[in-house]
Amino acid sequence: MLLLDTHTFIWLCMNRELLPSKLLQLMNDESDGLFISSITATEIGLLVNKGKVSIPRSCEEFLHENLSCFGIHEVPVDVEIALASTQLPPIHRDPFDRIIIATAQSHGMTILTKDRTIPTYPKTKVVWE
Repeated sequence: MLLLDTHTFIWLCMNRELLPSKLLQLMNDESDGLFISSITATEIGLLVNKGKVSIPRSCEEFLHENLSCFGIHEVPVDVEIALASTQLPPIHRDPFDRIIIATAQSHGMTILTKDRTIPTYPKTKVVWE
């Protein structure tokens, strides 16, 4: 099971050439096991509002169309994941990444991310290149 970090999801949808070919192959091989955390919707919405990301339609349409197109499943942020994110070592201060890490740990997922801090967490598997 593969959990896409927010930038990985955005790049898959809009700038696939930014993703390593190894990652694209892995996603193709695991097409039934692709996931995002529901926190990704919040992060994308905030990035769009700040002008850091430009998407061709509303966030809701962008998310629903691409989740469907790529067969990506959403993992909700439940109480256990939210609390687990607060118990992680204080390595990363980004609350979105902490929830993504807690989600991956809770469900035994591998995170697809370019972020170099996320792999420093114990019990966290990351693939990029």
